[in-house]
Amino acid sequence: MVICGVLFVKKHLHMPPEKWPPPPSAAPCTSAGFASFLLLGAGRDPGVGRPLPLAPRPRPKLTPTSEETLGITSVLPRPGGQEERVAEKPGVKMTERFDCHHCNESLFGKKYILREESPYCVACFETLFANTCEECGKPIGCDCKDLSYKDRHWHEACFHCSQCRNSLVDKPFAAKEDQLLCTDCYSNEYSSKCQECKKTIMPGTRKMEYKGSSWHETCFICHRCQQPIGTKSFIPKDNQNFCVPCYEKQHAMQCVQCKKPITTGGVTYREQPWHKECFVCTACRKQLSGQRFTARDDFAYCLNCFCDLYAKKCAGCTNPISGLGGTKYISFEERQWHNDCFNCKKCSLSLVGRGFLTERDDILCPDCGKDI
Repeated sequence: MVICGVLFVKKHLHMPPEKWPPPPSAAPCTSAGFASFLLLGAGRDPGVGRPLPLAPRPRPKLTPTSEETLGITSVLPRPGGQEERVAEKPGVKMTERFDCHHCNESLFGKKYILREESPYCVACFETLFANTCEECGKPIGCDCKDLSYKDRHWHEACFHCSQCRNSLVDKPFAAKEDQLLCTDCYSNEYSSKCQECKKTIMPGTRKMEYKGSSWHETCFICHRCQQPIGTKSFIPKDNQNFCVPCYEKQHAMQCVQCKKPITTGGVTYREQPWHKECFVCTACRKQLSGQRFTARDDFAYCLNCFCDLYAKKCAGCTNPISGLGGTKYISFEERQWHNDCFNCKKCSLSLVGRGFLTERDDILCPDCGKDI
């Protein structure tokens, strides 16, 4: 029956509808294909292809998967986390609105930028959020590269050296007083010269500095062994730098006490060099560097040890009389007194510069001694 309907269609398709013959009544066809042909014919001409009493064919139900949808595809990343996208494939339902967050214009089929989960058309995004170029002062549009350095922004074509105007894109550069300079212009204008080779120290390379002078890292070497000093300790002498071992071998003085080289922190006593830690009191071994001291028989002593060991005792207070620093004292018959202790035994009157009398171990003023 289906074949019959199909043959009928093929046979008469070239004829105009008014010449189509009526369908054969002796063979009522119940096929879905022929029924659809009859309905098509009835739609074209009421007098041709009368519908037959056939069972209606059930229509398929629409499911969410059969509904037309519209999607978004990433096109261009933007600074600050924004993304430029264009709506073109399944993802957003056609029945829902998808508008610019600012101007409310539809974004279907248009480019847009997503910022903080909100979509913006290109025009609104550039008006509201586009950065301004430092060089030309114009906004940096969505279709341009935005080059940034320390919160400043440039068009790709505007990112060039302030002096020679050569592009700095994907090249090293230096900044000086808000100006961008290529390495050649910067070195010619501002870079220091190496103290050793007299050549320019290029920006971005490591350099060594000491007392206003600069060196390439490879030029800062020991004058004696010619090895790079780097960040190790060194000793300058006569405008030349020496590593510590070479200086000790060539220039360092030998400590009188330990016979080792003195590189730093030495002291001189009686024209002889000492390490600070070696110049100590003979008695208590306390360091004497920066302290008052005295010597006896070529041995150095701190004041306390010297007074305890060698100083005379005051006949008045029995404390040592050091005699150092210009201290004055009175001496009489192998006895000594501090100036402040040379007083009358009875009335305590100072006898410095006055006459006095003695009674056994006591000294008296003339008034107190007249009754003796």
